[in-house]
This record gives sequence, structure tokens and C-alpha cells, in this order.
Amino acid sequence: MVDHVAKENVNQVVDNGKRESDKGESGDGERGPEGGRRGYELPLLLFGGFRTLIDRLHARLATEGHPDLRPAHGFAMQAIGARGATASEIGRRLGVSKQAAGKTVDRLLALGYAERADDPADARRKLVHLTPRGYAALARSAAIFDELRAEWAAALGADRVRDLEAALRNVVPAETAFRLDATSWLGTP
Repeated sequence: MVDHVAKENVNQVVDNGKRESDKGESGDGERGPEGGRRGYELPLLLFGGFRTLIDRLHARLATEGHPDLRPAHGFAMQAIGARGATASEIGRRLGVSKQAAGKTVDRLLALGYAERADDPADARRKLVHLTPRGYAALARSAAIFDELRAEWAAALGADRVRDLEAALRNVVPAETAFRLDATSWLGTP
């Protein structure tokens, strides 16, 4: 995603033109309006924190018997839910097409994390359900996330992590706090 021209970054986010004259009094980088940090840093740092946690989760899952599980699979398993869902429902919950959801479901089926079955309420519909392996992967993910949060608390202090979570709850609208459709605004693969 970084644009390069003649070995120079031309993306404003990564090529912020840091020069000695741009550094603030503390000498720690470019400043925005009224001496504050540049506006684009906040979403990048939040995304970087998210990405760090997700990457570390998947590295751990790989060593614990889930080497083929990818972040998209976790979102899809959450979208399947405890009651199961059709490919169309999974697509809507993820903000992707039925076809894109179907490809992810096919991969989950092949890996043994999900299975298809007739819908007892409508024989024309096929429901996707998590298998015991799928539930085990989600349970292990939850435990690893607890461990990663504890690592952040050890590094930053438990109060700072709680304050960060509380602050984010104050600015993130409740209806979007736990949405699964990140691909709808990042673009589908």
C-alpha cells in the first residue's frame, strides 16, 4: 500500500517529510495543529495495535494445531454463530458477497472448522455450522486474547489498559463496536 517513486515514499502517511525542523520540542516527530500529533497517526496506531494482536494470536494458534486458520476465518466463524447461518447470512454479516462468503465457508469446511447441513425449518436452505474443531479454535482464540491483554497490562499497566478500553468505548458507537464487516470498508480480497 505504500507508493514508491524513485525510491521515495509518496504516501503522506509514511512519507511525512520528517526533518529536524519538523520535530517538536521533545524531538519525537512531526506535529499537527496546535502542537498535537498528526491526525492520521491515531487510526494507524489503533490499526497497528489490532494487527499486532491478531498476528500474535495467529502465530500462537499455528503452534497449537491451527496452522491454516487466518483472520478472515475467525470473522467468518463469528458470523456463523452458535445457531449456524446460510452463506447469504454470513455474507451480510461480514459485508461481503454471498460468493465471497461461500469461498471462505468452503475453506472452513475443507479445514474441518465448519460443516453444512439441511436447515430443519426449510429443506431448500443449507446451514453452515461450526464443528467441535471450530468451537475449539474459537475457545482457544478467546483464551489467547486474554493472555495477550494480560501482556499489554503488564507492559502498560492494568489501569492504563482499562482506561484505554473505557476511552474507546466512549468514542466508538455501540452499534459498531463489535461489527464483523471490516472487509466491507477495507475491500474484499
